[in-house]
Amino acid sequence: QVQLVESGGGLVQAGGSLRLSCAASGRTFSIYRMAWFRQAPGKERQCVADISRSGNSISYADSVKGRFAISRDNAKNTVQLQMNSLKPEDTAVYFCAAGILSDYKYWGQGTQVTVSS
Repeated sequence: QVQLVESGGGLVQAGGSLRLSCAASGRTFSIYRMAWFRQAPGKERQCVADISRSGNSISYADSVKGRFAISRDNAKNTVQLQMNSLKPEDTAVYFCAAGILSDYKYWGQGTQVTVSS
């Protein structure tokens, strides 16, 4: 069992930056693949970035490549999402997720990111 708590969301102007953090409970954090998803009103949930257990394998959605960076610290049981050059279309609730391979079983409660134009 893993419990995930996100933080770092907020309101930012277009072109600005935010850093999301996700803290995980439990001693087995390092066995899970981690990901950040987002969901905007009226849209499906989208995976924006994921990272392997070791951190050596990372992938991004095309819409955020070159602007977002995911990282993890297995010693601290945390995963971060650095978001730069934010756009109004990045506005969404962002969720942290943990799972085995891409079967994300555990989810945080979400944190709101709003980008004003």
